[in-house]
Amino acid sequence: MNGNEAAMAWHLGSLVISETVLTTWGIMLLVTLLAWLMTRRLGDNPSRKQTIAEMIVVAMESAVADVIPAERVRSIMPFVASLWIFVLVANLSGLIPGLHAPTGDLSTTAALAVLVFLSTHWYGIRAKGWRKYFRHYTEPSIILTPFHIISELTRTLALAIRLFGNMMSLEMAALLVLLIAGFLVPVPLLMLHVIEAMVQAYIFGILALIYIAGAMEPNEDEVASSKV
Repeated sequence: MNGNEAAMAWHLGSLVISETVLTTWGIMLLVTLLAWLMTRRLGDNPSRKQTIAEMIVVAMESAVADVIPAERVRSIMPFVASLWIFVLVANLSGLIPGLHAPTGDLSTTAALAVLVFLSTHWYGIRAKGWRKYFRHYTEPSIILTPFHIISELTRTLALAIRLFGNMMSLEMAALLVLLIAGFLVPVPLLMLHVIEAMVQAYIFGILALIYIAGAMEPNEDEVASSKV
């Protein structure tokens, strides 16, 4: 923990709550409040805020439907949409003076990656049952089971490091440009940050969606039996 983080941390006895945790709690509170405000008093004659909310939901639902079978979209949509919204807001929080984006901290991206890892198995077991789901670790041969497990772990690690590395490098690049060019190029720099934040949030959510879709795919014997 550096000096800036220590200055913004809370100390509860021997427990230290870091700046990343404080910012994450603030983002969760903000997103929850905005979601509550946007979904109040919904009606058949939509207001401007209802129209905006519906456009956001429809866009995310369409992206999920491109990867997941239509009958499963509604069950997976809340999780993936929550990921997209949280990661996007977390990425953009770095634009606020004095704040450090939580996604620029490996502990945050690792927690998100573990959440995706657990959710992948959760949705896979719900869709296929635990016997059929875990059977894919023994296909096409039980000898390959360790490699399947290693693959699961390495892609989770890659998911965490990818988001962390991109956001940390983005903040470092912004700092270097400001140090070299001063405040003569703030608008292009801000636009770059916003675009990159959106892209990284989208990629993280899409990868999570692909992992979940892969876990829910039928095994080879299920596909063969369905063709008989």
